[in-house]
Amino acid sequence: MKDDDQFELVEVHAPRGAEHMTAVFADEHRVELPHRVLRGFCPCAGCQGHDAGCRFVEGGDLTLSEVIEVGNYALRLTWGDGHSTGIYSFRYLRALCACVHCCSGDPTARTFERRP
Repeated sequence: MKDDDQFELVEVHAPRGAEHMTAVFADEHRVELPHRVLRGFCPCAGCQGHDAGCRFVEGGDLTLSEVIEVGNYALRLTWGDGHSTGIYSFRYLRALCACVHCCSGDPTARTFERRP
């Protein structure tokens, strides 16, 4: 296994009508991403402002309507209300993981650097 396998995305599961998205990385870790967490931690300047950090911001439509790969480093998510300016790097998606191994407690209580 290479060191960067933990940041190489190999699969995304985002079924219509679901309330979470699953991202599978090359190291076989399944990153569980509730839509509430994804939308609340949207990294765009409109949601987070121009500060260095990302914090949870409640609100917005939680229906994920489209997932598009950006190059080979990120995903652009489009939400039911048309919001689509957040670019989620694979590293950021990995950091947002809400599984029991990666996050203890409330996953919305965390803060992140703008580019983890």
